[in-house]
Formats: sequence, structure tokens, C-alpha cells
Amino acid sequence: MTERPRQFDLIAFDWDGTLFDSTAIITRCIQLAVADVGGTVPSDSQASYVIGMGLMQALAHAAPDVPPERHADLGMRYRFHYMAHQNDITLFDGVLPMLQDLKDRQHLLAVATGKSRSGLNEALHSVRLRGVFDASRTADETASKPHPLMLQELMAELDITPERLLMVGDTTHDLQLALNAGCPSVAVSYGAHEPSGFAALKPLYIAHSVADLHQWLLTNA
Repeated sequence: MTERPRQFDLIAFDWDGTLFDSTAIITRCIQLAVADVGGTVPSDSQASYVIGMGLMQALAHAAPDVPPERHADLGMRYRFHYMAHQNDITLFDGVLPMLQDLKDRQHLLAVATGKSRSGLNEALHSVRLRGVFDASRTADETASKPHPLMLQELMAELDITPERLLMVGDTTHDLQLALNAGCPSVAVSYGAHEPSGFAALKPLYIAHSVADLHQWLLTNA
């Protein structure tokens, strides 16, 4: 492991599609929920585009023809389908060793996610990750991405300045979040969004696998 000084004190990770292999299931659950309430079922790309937003914001965006008075039903049906499949979702291979190596280098680690607090807590418990992260923010307890408040609150809690925080995510929402907060970012290409949209948001690097991300972080973070 490299002994070079840390460039970033805090590394904030998105959850779904970055650490957690959930993109395909979330996409399908969105589609099933929209079908259940009679909306026009979004394509795979339309459904996966909203991953990273707060749940109700994401569902409304994915199903623009579903009237607002049906949004509560839409959310209920999404949760029904997601709960049926949540045990099918796992961490990407290599995530746990990567996080341990970063902790060994004394990086602070955080999660900045569009999930709900209850959903994140359940995921952290199910994969025995409690204690790995120093802080976390979810979309239902702060502003949804790409509003910068999520990262601003993490910086305030952990006493970190923007240039010392690195945001890692798989969507343009994550990269725009970092830009809005004045923080650098790294993108991963194996999640919800096609990497063709990343360059305009100026990530420091685009990693094409967890192993690629792991090596870049050890060398550059």
C-alpha cells in the first residue's frame, strides 16, 4: 500500500450502483410499480436514469403520466416489489477489501445516497457494514441529489473542507452533487448511468470496475 500523503480526508460513496449491486433490481421494481398503477412503463434507460434521486422524486420523474394523487400508491408498490427482492442484492465483488484498505489509510468514509434512512440501515445491517462508515446522509433526511446539502452536512459533521472530500458515484446526479458542493468526484461506469454523460461533469477519473476504483483510490486519494 502506498505511503503517499492523503489528498482527501473524506471519501463519500453513493450506495446503489456504486457499492451495492442493485441497479437491475431497482430498475425492474420501478417498472413494475408504474405498471401496477396504470402508468406508461419506462424503458430500462428511463428507469435507471432516476436512480440516486429521492424515491418519490425518482418515481414521479420515471412516470410523468401518473397523476400526483397516485404518487403515494406508486411509492407503496415500489416498496412492495423492492422488499420482495432486497435479499437478492449484494455488494459488488471487491468492495469490502477496498473499504478496509481506505480505513487502514485513515480515510474517513461516508455514504451519500438517494435511499431512505430505513433502507440504508437495513442494507448496512444485512451486509455487516455497521461501523465501517463514519457518517451517512439519505434523501429523506436532507435535500435530494443533486442539491449540495447532503455533502455540506457531511462536511460540517466531520469538519472537512470541500477540496478534502471526494465523492464517488455511478450517476450524473452524484457528479453534479459534487460540483454543486465544490468537491471533486470520481465516477464508476458499471452502475446506473452510461459513462458518455460523465465528462461534462469533470470527474477526476472514471473507474470501470471495483478493482479499477480500488487501485485508483490507493494511488491517488
